[in-house]
Amino acid sequence: MTGKTFKALSALLSYPSADLQAAAGELRAALAAEGIVPQDLQGPLDLLIDELADGDLLDLEERYVLLFDRTRSLSLQLFEHVHGESRDRGQAMVDLKAVYEKHGLAIGTSDLPDFVPMFLEFISTLPREEALELLAQPAHIFAALAERLHKRQSSYEAVFRVLVALAAAPKAEAVAALLAEADADAMDLAALDAAWEEEPVTFGPDAGNNCKDELVARIRAARRPAPGVTMAPTKRAPARP
Repeated sequence: MTGKTFKALSALLSYPSADLQAAAGELRAALAAEGIVPQDLQGPLDLLIDELADGDLLDLEERYVLLFDRTRSLSLQLFEHVHGESRDRGQAMVDLKAVYEKHGLAIGTSDLPDFVPMFLEFISTLPREEALELLAQPAHIFAALAERLHKRQSSYEAVFRVLVALAAAPKAEAVAALLAEADADAMDLAALDAAWEEEPVTFGPDAGNNCKDELVARIRAARRPAPGVTMAPTKRAPARP
């Protein structure tokens, strides 16, 4: 079985909250119950759990926003790394959502199906072989994210190292292609503006699907509660200027 492990990893990549901090013991127990995390990665994963459990919540929230919301190369939206701003992204969203619904996972209208914690929640419901097969598809993205987080000395690296270890080894050239892309620092505002610069939305008869896809691409901040953890409604902290 892999369900508890993927649920726990999904929770660790969710937006920090008091409920997530309180669930640290449950997350440890879930990971220990299946015992599929490689032994050499258990320590780094425990370090992340300790940081989330004991850290100041405002600091944890700010760190999360700087890493995953303000840094495009660390986006937790899978299709950001696959399709970028291309019009293929909108259809990919629709297709992935249909796969979820076919397996009985209903998602809200404000949730994006390619959000990594949601993807992990989904595969946690599947048989082990099917889950690992799906996990292998974005393994090159996870490997690139692990390298970029390693460069930043972030404990979140451990989650992506575990995902890569559980998936089939990604092709080195696919990982290298992602790592060759721009990787602006969250505090370099000029570089961030350039990285997030988008094409203007075109309206009218010549727009095609561009409008829909551009609007989908702009909805980057959608988050859902950590699976397996009961969350009280909270207001997401905005990214600091």
